[in-house]
Amino acid sequence: MADNNLHPALRAVSAIAGGVLVAVGLVLLVLPGPGLLLVFAGMVLLARAVPALHRHLEPVRVRAMRAAEESVSSSWRIVGSTLAGLGLIGAGVAWGLVPQLPFAGWSTGGSLIASGIVLFVLLAWSYRRLRRPGV
Repeated sequence: MADNNLHPALRAVSAIAGGVLVAVGLVLLVLPGPGLLLVFAGMVLLARAVPALHRHLEPVRVRAMRAAEESVSSSWRIVGSTLAGLGLIGAGVAWGLVPQLPFAGWSTGGSLIASGIVLFVLLAWSYRRLRRPGV
């Protein structure tokens, strides 16, 4: 439910955090992990700041849960996601340590490492949530 009585400062924080999560989620959509979960989390925060967005949450939630389920639907997908995460972290270390690479430095390397960590967190969440016995 959208909160129409949210303090303006909290509304601004929710809008900024939601926008960042949506942006990061959109970037992660190209990875084999469940990036749509971040888009959904960002939409939830944005809906707190902009109540008119609340009606769009359910379709995004359904798609996010389906994407999360698909990301752990087979061992091959899990292995692919794990390799992508390790590749991102390895590339981040390389970009941080090798000054000859384009855009070299720890700002680029750190963002690649953070992307790999986010991928692992979302993959673990999807696995625990959707692959438990009885789910």
